[in-house]
Amino acid sequence: MDFDNSKPIYLQIVDFFYENILERRWQENERIPSVREIAMMVEVNPNTAIRAFTHLQEQEVIYNKRGIGYFVSENGYDRVLTIKKKEFMKTLLPDVFKKMGLLDVTIKEVNQAFHQYLKNIDHEKK
Repeated sequence: MDFDNSKPIYLQIVDFFYENILERRWQENERIPSVREIAMMVEVNPNTAIRAFTHLQEQEVIYNKRGIGYFVSENGYDRVLTIKKKEFMKTLLPDVFKKMGLLDVTIKEVNQAFHQYLKNIDHEKK
């Protein structure tokens, strides 16, 4: 995993979890890789991985079954979706709006580009 120096590594691992949950690679109530497996997978110290797991547990995205492992929470997908939407609306969208204003890009143009993007994605899946 390539890490970005502008964000703590444990939060980048959290984002890795979010992506796997949102893409439905990890289903609700399904066992996920262990702390050790994640640490080896992304090549970090296990303490960094533990910090990511603790963060995810605090957000109730994952839970631990003692002696068995970690699992995606029953409402894990919805929790991640809510978290990521808030993050998108608060951090990314204002920059997009600013650039749209500077470049005189309309919502209609963005909508057309988005629909073209969806068509391309759908075409690639086939």
